[in-house]
Amino acid sequence: MFYAALALLTSIGKGASRHSGVLTLFDQHFVKPGHIPNELSKALHKPFELRQIGDYRELVMPDQEQGKEILALADDFVRQIEQFLQEGRSR
Repeated sequence: MFYAALALLTSIGKGASRHSGVLTLFDQHFVKPGHIPNELSKALHKPFELRQIGDYRELVMPDQEQGKEILALADDFVRQIEQFLQEGRSR
């Protein structure tokens, strides 16, 4: 998801080296102007938040249901970003 969002940002000459920067720029340049639905922003933020919890809190592991949910979000996110990029190139 991070690299799909980064590819989208790169398509407009933007980029960031940190996950938090990618989330901020993604929201600023694509979600707030209405190019990308807000649901995709939420889908991108959720795994980042879980990753932060896993990285910085003691012994917190996502359960199997959370894993399945994140995989489904990632699948949909990447598919929609690919579609957006393809449509943008065909304009």
